[in-house]
Amino acid sequence: MSLLKISDLHVSVSGTPILKGVNLEIKQGEVHALMGPNGSGKSTLAYAMAGHPSYEITKGKVEIDGTDISELDPNERARLGLFLAFQYPVVIPGVKVADFLRHAMSNVRNPDRKEGEKLIPMREFRKELRDQMSELGMDLEMARRYLNDGFSGGEKKRMEILQLAMLKPKFAVLDETDSGLDSDAVKVVSEGLNRLTGPEMGVLIITHHERLLEFNQPQFTHVMLAGRIVETGDASLAAELHEHGYSSVRERHPDAAAEEVVEAV
Repeated sequence: MSLLKISDLHVSVSGTPILKGVNLEIKQGEVHALMGPNGSGKSTLAYAMAGHPSYEITKGKVEIDGTDISELDPNERARLGLFLAFQYPVVIPGVKVADFLRHAMSNVRNPDRKEGEKLIPMREFRKELRDQMSELGMDLEMARRYLNDGFSGGEKKRMEILQLAMLKPKFAVLDETDSGLDSDAVKVVSEGLNRLTGPEMGVLIITHHERLLEFNQPQFTHVMLAGRIVETGDASLAAELHEHGYSSVRERHPDAAAEEVVEAV
């Protein structure tokens, strides 16, 4: 069983400390939820894990199966089994969805592959692509379009789940995938994620809301305040936060709440 381990992680953006000692372990097969108010550091954690160059790890490390990935390029982290679904998926004009997915799949399934070497067989790729797009209720014509170019918000989020289905990572981080979606789109994305979760994939769902968690009940719910995980519970904690907000968490953790006030000023 693979393990994603985050140890005493400190991250700064443009010289400003955002994360101040995050500790978290996710095993394959587990579903974790990460919640917290705006500005608490949730997305910073996601981008730092994935290797975004603007997010500087100043202390601590991120490991997959004992390998420190903190200094690796994003593509190397992906080959080791890490996937990030973006809150705001990037538009890539000129790159067709099918071409993008075929190259990405080939690199992930054959980590030692060099650019220009053999891709996954076209017949195998097309069958898997059709099957997965059908499961997500996606028009097959989308595979011929440029990646996210002209896509609606719901189409972009479905595309993130399609990538997840095709790449089959060990660990998936979903950064507010439900953000900006109507109820029908949230249902489709949630059910798609639920179909993919299982013993071979650990999932970290970063969300403000409970909607995505209705179909993907977490075994562990973590609450972040002022750049730290201050509390961990089960699915009932997510339900409490959804119903009552973060006031009770702030009362239980006054030091972190005080830091929030200072940073806001």
